[in-house]
Amino acid sequence: MVKKKRLAAILLAAMMLLLAACGGQGASKQAGETEQKTGAGTEKKFKVGISQYVEHPALDAAREGFIKALKENGLEEGKNIEIDYQNAQADPTNTNTIAQKFAADKKDLILAIATPNAQAMLQNVKDTPILFTAVSDPVGAKLVDNLEKPGKNITGFSDTPPDAIPNTMEAIKDFFPQAKNVGIIYNSGEANSVANVKVAKEALGKLQLTPVEATATNTSEVKQAAESLVGKKVDAIYVPQDNTAVTALKSIVAVANKSKIPLFVGELESVRGGGFAGVGFEYSDIGYDTGLMAVKILKDGAKPGDLAVGYPNKLNLAINKEAAKAQGIDIEKLPKEAMDKWNPQLIEKTEAK
Repeated sequence: MVKKKRLAAILLAAMMLLLAACGGQGASKQAGETEQKTGAGTEKKFKVGISQYVEHPALDAAREGFIKALKENGLEEGKNIEIDYQNAQADPTNTNTIAQKFAADKKDLILAIATPNAQAMLQNVKDTPILFTAVSDPVGAKLVDNLEKPGKNITGFSDTPPDAIPNTMEAIKDFFPQAKNVGIIYNSGEANSVANVKVAKEALGKLQLTPVEATATNTSEVKQAAESLVGKKVDAIYVPQDNTAVTALKSIVAVANKSKIPLFVGELESVRGGGFAGVGFEYSDIGYDTGLMAVKILKDGAKPGDLAVGYPNKLNLAINKEAAKAQGIDIEKLPKEAMDKWNPQLIEKTEAK
């Protein structure tokens, strides 16, 4: 009897061990399945940093176009992408601080809007993909060595198509055949502006027009620079894609209006802001195209060094009718040949900036 009881106890213990083992395996499998499902259902959330040099309509439009491209291609802020927007407030020191912050945060991708920010990013960020937009001369600014094959961790879109500035200088000559001196306002400390002005001066020389330069190191000096050109008897004023001058465009417009001097500008946002005319494109378009580059990098694994630097491909001349009147220009009396040649887009009124 004792032996039978002992045998029954052994069998019962063996059955309990077997059940425990089966139960453990089932629990482990179930836990594994849950973990797998959780892993499969979790979508990567990208961290994107945006560093902008200063707030003005053109750069703001580029940023908005970039974010729009991301959203329309399945990368939406608050869902699967986190956007950290930082503005340097036109302070070069801030561009480096922002770059160092983004490097420490280990962003998945960085957008630098304007040349100083792109330079700071390239100097401080070594492994993260960097895109730039609204940069005038990527090679001259030493961002890339080759426009077709950048080769580093950086690429993007330039805002200076080869024909834009020469066309603007040609428009000055066409619309004002008697003009001799053209004033140029810019910040000589901005690499992009120096590049723009060099192209403008070469184009003016070919047209037998004399460039007259006036520089401003910050926005508070822009009005004085504009007034100095009035004293030098310029026949037209040109404002290139210069962050300092464009940020203080209102003060230049005020001087041009008061002195009845036609104001030519480097992009369409500045035409809307009170410039008489300019050859340009929509900054939102190059921002959008830069955003498409970001999609290729984040979703498809493309490398910045393999993506060629892009240029805007939609250029047209625009004339601001309200600004023309304020600057003493009768559009009806402009040379018919010039109007036929350029077929300008007519903007009805100046937009408050």
